[in-house]
Order: sequence, then structure tokens, then C-alpha cells
Amino acid sequence: MSLRLGWAEWRGPVARKKNIRRKKQHKPVLETAAVPANGRRKHRHWEVTIFYQDGKKFARVYIDRARAERFAERQKKSPVVRTARVREVG
Repeated sequence: MSLRLGWAEWRGPVARKKNIRRKKQHKPVLETAAVPANGRRKHRHWEVTIFYQDGKKFARVYIDRARAERFAERQKKSPVVRTARVREVG
């Protein structure tokens, strides 16, 4: 007979919960968004290009078209901006 107690004997009987697998509630995916084979969600990109009077240009990319258009309209109000263009990329 061993004087050393194992972990189970020292701790005593323990009621353990079983690992219960629950189904995840998935959020509905937009109908327009196609899911390719690799599982990534497809979305569009909109590039806003700002052309300045001094010939320089600046571009920023948005995922949301409405935000891109709001940014372009805001930039057009500046006197140093010659033009602002929104186009779809990728």
C-alpha cells in the first residue's frame, strides 16, 4: 500500500461538466456579397482621388461608397481642390 495519494484520491470525487457543443447563431450575410471557395466575404472598394491646384494628387480607399462620396463632396468645398473623383477599384 502506497502512502502517496494520487491527484484523484487527494481531491476526492469531482463532478465534471461535459463539453456540450452548441450550434452558433450565424449572422445573415448580405445577398449581394458572394462567398468564394476560400471563405472570405467579397466586398467592393471605392477610391477617392483628390486633384489639387498645384498639380499634386491624393487618394484614399473606402469599402463603403456613401462614405467615399461624402469625403469627395467635403474635399470639393476646399478652394485648393481642383477636382475630386470616386471610382470603383478591385
